[in-house]
Amino acid sequence: MGKRDLQQCADAIIRLRAEYLYSQRRGGEICFDFTSGHEASFARWADGYRAAVRGGQVAWNRTAPPDSSYAAFRDYLEVVFTYAGTHSLSRELAPREAEEMQIGDLLIQGGFPGHAVLVVDIAQNPETGEKVFLLAQSFMPAQDFHILKNLGSLMSPWYPLDFGPYLLTPEWKFSRSDLKCFPEAPGHAAP
Repeated sequence: MGKRDLQQCADAIIRLRAEYLYSQRRGGEICFDFTSGHEASFARWADGYRAAVRGGQVAWNRTAPPDSSYAAFRDYLEVVFTYAGTHSLSRELAPREAEEMQIGDLLIQGGFPGHAVLVVDIAQNPETGEKVFLLAQSFMPAQDFHILKNLGSLMSPWYPLDFGPYLLTPEWKFSRSDLKCFPEAPGHAAP
């Protein structure tokens, strides 16, 4: 998690997404928006540009040598964690119908505070077709990413896909319309 209180709910999901893309040598696709709406791409960071943030304004200046190492990548993430959150992440995502849920989708409510959880697994009963899913999150203060309990079910930690109009997690209440996914670059499947 690092030594600062930065890897909270949206940050942990941003990190998982970015780590996946970095491990697949798809660094050019690593890009998140700051809460101000300004784009923060890893490609720009790797070229030596750094964000100078003053109020709601962001200027990118080349102040470092080019570096796409893992250490530079983690430094980039620390800045994204500082200036992005559920508000900005929710604006970047595409809506998804609950019936079409996939691993890697998020339930997210952008706000101050907002919250986000990640769908980390889905299982289907081969006889009935019923689907269930697992959720994971970080929270405030920053904490390790962990699987959520389903306090309303004997099947905990699994949640039923047919959860009705609202999904209650231990810390948050989501609606079906809060399900979103990362838009994909052409030719790539979701992690």
